[in-house]
Amino acid sequence: MMLNIALWIVQVLLAALYAFAGSSKFYLPDEVLAGPMGMPVLFVKFIGVCELAAALGLILPGLLRIKPGLTPLAAVGLVIIMIGATTLTAIYMDVPSAIMPFVAGLLAAFVAYGRWRLAPIQPR
Repeated sequence: MMLNIALWIVQVLLAALYAFAGSSKFYLPDEVLAGPMGMPVLFVKFIGVCELAAALGLILPGLLRIKPGLTPLAAVGLVIIMIGATTLTAIYMDVPSAIMPFVAGLLAAFVAYGRWRLAPIQPR
């Protein structure tokens, strides 16, 4: 029971984080989106769409109990995105700046494993 509560808390926090991060990629100026890494703006916007989809995928399947197996898949997608974010941040900025995406990736991995193996949500 406590694990289920912990997973829901992490899922809600990650969903809020990625809903904000994903949506911000659509109203920030292109110069800001490219950042110090010089990333293509369309790629950054694609990542924003992925983050928004994952934010929904962390919450809605479990809340509605429709296809709850999508929640760990959404979390795995975020782990993949955060591996790239951590790596690029460490290379182009500095290692302390890479701690935030690393921790977010670890939390997403916790949700993925927790919802896949430890406390899966049962469908209706």
